[in-house]
Amino acid sequence: MASLSQFLLFFSFLFCLKNTFPVLGFQSNFALFPVAKDAATLQYVARISHGAPLGSTDLVVDLGGSFLWMDCNSGHVSSSYRLISSCSVNCSRAKFHDLGSTSCLLNTNCYVSPYNGVTGSTSMGELVEDVIAVDSVDPSDVGQSTTVDHFLFACASTFRLQGLASGAKGMMGLGKASISLPSQLSSSIGHPQKFSVCLSSSTGVLLTGSGDTVFGTKIARSLAYTPLITKQNDYFINVQSIKINGRRLAVHEQGKLEAKLSTVVPYTTMVSSVYAIFSKAYVEAATKMNMTRVETVAPFGLCFSSKGPWVPEIDLVLQSEMVKWRIQGRNSMVKVSEESMCLGFLDGGLEQSSPIVIGGLQMEDNLLEFDIGSSMLGFSSSLLLKETTCSSSLQDSTLKQFF
Repeated sequence: MASLSQFLLFFSFLFCLKNTFPVLGFQSNFALFPVAKDAATLQYVARISHGAPLGSTDLVVDLGGSFLWMDCNSGHVSSSYRLISSCSVNCSRAKFHDLGSTSCLLNTNCYVSPYNGVTGSTSMGELVEDVIAVDSVDPSDVGQSTTVDHFLFACASTFRLQGLASGAKGMMGLGKASISLPSQLSSSIGHPQKFSVCLSSSTGVLLTGSGDTVFGTKIARSLAYTPLITKQNDYFINVQSIKINGRRLAVHEQGKLEAKLSTVVPYTTMVSSVYAIFSKAYVEAATKMNMTRVETVAPFGLCFSSKGPWVPEIDLVLQSEMVKWRIQGRNSMVKVSEESMCLGFLDGGLEQSSPIVIGGLQMEDNLLEFDIGSSMLGFSSSLLLKETTCSSSLQDSTLKQFF
């Protein structure tokens, strides 16, 4: 998997800095998790350190996941994790949104339902707690690490790993649930109720808390904001209209264009009725730019000759004409050979539950700030337009020695 060697160097360096981890008792700006893209599955993989002795486990990042879950019987096996009782407060927290599973029996374990966002399958798993180590930063001590002693997650069966990137042992849920990773770290470490992702085809990052220290105030303050909608544990934004090269598409007749954000979908998908209008308009714009269509390559619906420097600009117009998520170049096209490239927007079919699902490619090199407290999404649009990337921004930050 690309960049896993960087993971190992990163954590080895931090552990050399701190032979022991301080107990909680300070407020940190954020907690940091480097993220690598798996070339085979196009999934984004973060690494977490946990247990006794401390060991690392790779997890696929899932924006809509309720909580962190892993196969506790393979990979790093911790001797310190503890089963949670079905009648405990923590079990009630974990099942707060699961109204059909609120009963408890004395002297029984708490069972939850780990969800594999890649395959869409669910199974039963035991809720446990263990220690995790997080790499946190405050203005006075760059690189400080600490432990969270009662972090809740679920143990799932090995077969639940089906469809995940090679080496991944579970999924890291970032949803709004009370025991998701951001929710637990916010209450344990004391940073704001927000998290940021800056995905990359190489080295990206997941931050819980405030990311100004990593990306700098210039980029952080340049973010545009749009209302963030949560349904169950998924995150959505409302798209008022779509434009291609400034031309507004007649998609308003399809109703409200609610767009779900997903890290487990590699490319943006649209319900068939919207995709038909979008793809036709894109071909028209591409033709005017003298782009040549070529034979399609699965799973893509539109492919073009890679000769020529420019491709049409795509704007997702949000709450007003002044607030647009611009998608172009590397965020819209996928190079499939030396001679051809394909549009990274796919037909999601007639039954897709959301009109639009914004996938990983469109989120790469785009700083996204999920402010749970204020229900707002901050976004930079492509950092490439600012002549930087997620990876290079990390290299230029105060944490460059770790990447």
